[in-house]
Amino acid sequence: MEPQQLRATIALAQAGSAEGYQVLLEAYGPRLYGYFLRATGRVHDAEDMLGEIMLRLVGGLKHYDDRGRFEPWLFRIAANLVRDHIRRLRTKPPPMSLSAAEDSGPRLADRIAGDEPAVDAPMVAAESAEKLHEALGKLDAKTREMVLLRHFGQMSFREIAEMFDCPMGTALARVHRGLRRLRLLLEGKNGTG
Repeated sequence: MEPQQLRATIALAQAGSAEGYQVLLEAYGPRLYGYFLRATGRVHDAEDMLGEIMLRLVGGLKHYDDRGRFEPWLFRIAANLVRDHIRRLRTKPPPMSLSAAEDSGPRLADRIAGDEPAVDAPMVAAESAEKLHEALGKLDAKTREMVLLRHFGQMSFREIAEMFDCPMGTALARVHRGLRRLRLLLEGKNGTG
C-alpha cells in the first residue's frame, strides 16, 4: 500500500470507519496470518491471533501517531502476541485435537499445480510442515522471530532492525545465520555449524 493511501486509510480507521479497518485487514491480513501460522504451526491458533490483532488494532489505532512506521508498529503487536502465546504454552500444554484436518490448514498438495497429486502428497506436506515447525523451535527466540517476520511477515531488514532496535547488519546476519541453521536442521544435521 502506498504511504499516502496508508495514511488516509489509517485516518479513516481512526475516525471509526469500518471500511478503514477492512482495508487494513485486506492489506495486512494475509502476511499476518502467514506469520502467525509459521510461528504457531496451527491454523486455529493463527486464526485466533489474527482476530486478536484486529481487536488490538481497533483499540490501539486511536493512540497510533502516524510517522510512516505503521508496519513495524503492527508487526511488533503481532510479535508480542506470538511471545504471549509461547509463554502460555510453556505453562499449559495445548489440547490435543482429534481432527488432523482442523490443524493442518490448506494442504500443500492442494496448492501445487498438477492434474493428479501423488497419493501420499498430503502426508508428505504435513510431515514437511511439522519438520519446519520443529526446526524453527530449535532457534533462539529472537532469531526465530526475525526469520518469521522476514519470510512470512514479508518485512524488510530495515523494518526488522527498527523493530528490534539493532543495526540493519545485525538483523541481516541474524536472519542469515538462522536460515543456515534451519537448512542444516532440515537436512538432518545438528545445525550448530
